[in-house]
Amino acid sequence: MAVVTGGGSGIGRAIARKFADHGAAIRVVDVNLEDAEATCQQITSTGGNASAHRCDVTDQQQVKAFFQQIFERERLSILVNNAGVSHIGTVESTTEEDFDRVVRVNVKGLYHCMQACVGHMKAKGGGVILNMASIAGSAGLPDRFAYSMSKGAVIAMTYSVARDYLSDNIRCNCISPARVHTPFVDGYLRKTYPGREPEMFEKLSKAQPIGRMAEPDEVASLALFLCSDEAAFITGSDYPLDGGFFNLRG
Repeated sequence: MAVVTGGGSGIGRAIARKFADHGAAIRVVDVNLEDAEATCQQITSTGGNASAHRCDVTDQQQVKAFFQQIFERERLSILVNNAGVSHIGTVESTTEEDFDRVVRVNVKGLYHCMQACVGHMKAKGGGVILNMASIAGSAGLPDRFAYSMSKGAVIAMTYSVARDYLSDNIRCNCISPARVHTPFVDGYLRKTYPGREPEMFEKLSKAQPIGRMAEPDEVASLALFLCSDEAAFITGSDYPLDGGFFNLRG
């Protein structure tokens, strides 16, 4: 059984559907229950096994209670930490409230979920943890001060957990996507560039050397591989899914 946090839309929804298509039972977790239920409806309508659960990953007690209920009924083999928020701003324009919100969701949210699951995985013979990072965690992107900080922390936490639980058969990796075409991107363009959405979409797409944004299903395919037995030799790795961003610019 796999738990996907932030599974109500975008990348999380694609991951949940991809895993379900390959026979996994999926528990979709999101702060918005309606979004989680919509993901589950897509899965169950094609015969998959999925259930929706509301949980705020920033609340440690909620996280512990949710996972305890799961552990009483099922074995958790895979945890995908996808819940996250974005933020645009420099160190000057980022308010303390903005900074704290990003830390609560993107950093403490992952900590809460991993801490709640590792003991169970140890007792059950192992498992796989996959964290969603970003190229922003390794590259200096403009106007992404708080977001980049949080994704750098995700990468560092991934390495630490992978190292600490080698002997417990727990693998931990992360994926660092470049721009992915999700509803968040469309909403950002409508809000920030009203009337210029097609123009700005093309500009953002061509900022990747490959000439386009990634699709959520492409992230989901890599997630499926990293959580599968075929990737049994892979742990403590950050996988850029970047369309050539790191190595092919210039």
